[in-house]
Amino acid sequence: MQYAENILETIGNTPLIKLNKLTKDLPCLVLAKYETFNPGNSVKDRMAVKMIEDAEAQGLLKPGGTIIEGTSGNTGMGLALVAIVKGYKCIFVLSDKQSKEKMDILRAVGAEVIVCPTDVEPTDPRSYYSVSKRLGEETPNSWYVNQYDNLSNTKAHYESTGPEIWKQTDGKITHFVVGVGTGGTISGVGKYLKEQNPDVKIWGIDTYGSVFKKYHETGIFDENEIYPYVTEGIGEDILPKNVNFDIIDGFTKVTDKDAAVYTQLLAKEEGMFLGNSAGAAIKGLLQLKEHFTKDDVVVVLFHDHGSRYVGKMFNDEWMKKMGYID
Repeated sequence: MQYAENILETIGNTPLIKLNKLTKDLPCLVLAKYETFNPGNSVKDRMAVKMIEDAEAQGLLKPGGTIIEGTSGNTGMGLALVAIVKGYKCIFVLSDKQSKEKMDILRAVGAEVIVCPTDVEPTDPRSYYSVSKRLGEETPNSWYVNQYDNLSNTKAHYESTGPEIWKQTDGKITHFVVGVGTGGTISGVGKYLKEQNPDVKIWGIDTYGSVFKKYHETGIFDENEIYPYVTEGIGEDILPKNVNFDIIDGFTKVTDKDAAVYTQLLAKEEGMFLGNSAGAAIKGLLQLKEHFTKDDVVVVLFHDHGSRYVGKMFNDEWMKKMGYID
């Protein structure tokens, strides 16, 4: 009989799916690494398992402990699934720009959820970075995950996502395109792919209001680049240790409006019911059109599921209110 011992054994080995309609004007083959097939419906399941296993091995997370993390939702979901199987409690801190669905889903899997204001400096004691860090210091028998600087995040993608993509494309991949938030996915996958073939190009998708693109191009952390934005899960107002700028060939920025509109288009044109960062990723890929030739194999990673965004990008009233559609 074929069955998994628990839900965690179903993480990984997600399919590659060809894009057809939205990419019809591109000369190359475009394949989506479709991470919503993970049990928590996102790529973050991979690093959640790795970070917890490494913390256990290092004695940082002890039996009956509490896992504490600041999350935009998906890492929390992955951590919660691991915590259920392994017997830990969870406290997750989210910013108030995250969708209500994400907060409800985390509570549904038994986590305590604390919501913080988005429009404050990262160092402000009310920010979700500061609150999660403080809770980690104050809560007995707890472990603060810190996905931004926890290098087990990158290692998870170096060990699983990268090798899967290389094998699934039979080593023919020429470009990897992915939204950048904590940096674990782009850095882990990028490192693995460049070790197999240094000519593979690694492109990051950034958003307006984030520091990544300018920092990569100039080495300057420009605070004038930072302002609130709507797109969820990508971009940062800090430089996470997981972002390895040396292996990234370039960034392209996508507007909030384009990310939202293309999130809808993926569902309507390709039958791909995906999250907000997928809209940003496919629009960013289309913006990179001149970099591709007919012989190229471009893999774009889609992070999470559309069910997290039913009240936002898949709600026409919300889209009208934001001025994204007429």
